[in-house]
Amino acid sequence: MNTSNTRYNHLNDYFKNKFGERTLKICIDGGFSCPNRDGTCGISGCIFCGEQGSGENIKKSYSFENTIDINSNICKSISKQVTDYFASYKATRANKFIAYFQNFSNTYADVKTLKSRYDAALIDDRIVALAVATRPDCITEEIIALLKSYANKYHVFVELGFQTSNDETGKLINRGYSSETFVKAVNLLADKNIEVIAHVMVGLPGETLKDVANTIEFLNHTPISGIKIHSTYVIKNTKLAQMLENKEYTPLTLEEYIKTVIYIIAHLRKDIIIHRISGDAPKDLLLAPSWNLHKKWIINGIEKNLEKNDCWQGKFC
Repeated sequence: MNTSNTRYNHLNDYFKNKFGERTLKICIDGGFSCPNRDGTCGISGCIFCGEQGSGENIKKSYSFENTIDINSNICKSISKQVTDYFASYKATRANKFIAYFQNFSNTYADVKTLKSRYDAALIDDRIVALAVATRPDCITEEIIALLKSYANKYHVFVELGFQTSNDETGKLINRGYSSETFVKAVNLLADKNIEVIAHVMVGLPGETLKDVANTIEFLNHTPISGIKIHSTYVIKNTKLAQMLENKEYTPLTLEEYIKTVIYIIAHLRKDIIIHRISGDAPKDLLLAPSWNLHKKWIINGIEKNLEKNDCWQGKFC
């Protein structure tokens, strides 16, 4: 591993190998909620989660309310999001696409509702995969059977929020589930050959490099296929924003973040695909850190440091 392109498993290379060419995601708001918001296990969500969930960058132009058949209205909006995407310039950048249900917990409904919403997105022959972001406590064998039913025609990915293996931090960030729940969900999905991508956050309140090291070692012993590495950023109208204002939380510097990501890459199992090495903060909502808006700084800094330290994925795993 001597070049920057081969120092870690890039997602773009993985997609090209799997689908034969460049493949892009269509980010979809599926109109789902979250058990950590509706009172099932909480009402305020994770301390870093905004009003739109993880899809703050999806433009909100569809109303899911004031209709007799809410699910029917949502399904129509999902199809419109997909058709609008294919009518835009974005669809000219590739020939193959992934329907990516991003906001909130996209398996948090009964199977009939889930199927209707997934089907509403899979309306174009250029879509080759279905990706569903959710929580590990929203995974059941019945839901897995539904996801598996799409595997004959589409590649299926499930993204699971995890953030950290430290359950005390999990309580602090109001995650609402344990690391044991995460492992159970990963094993259920992997047993059906459904690829699992784990979300990890760097810079969570109170966490040190040791916590990150423990999280990566923990994940190395699970059958995940991919990982998303996110910087912890603070957006408006969140509990984390209050903590920032009260000086109860200090975001990492760019240098600290790069150093931590280098550690993760070097200690990560070699077969795991790295889907992301930084989170994309919404510009109009971001409070801190300001460097999070400069994606090129982050990626270039990571790749330069990998080369400078002659480091690659799995070097110390």
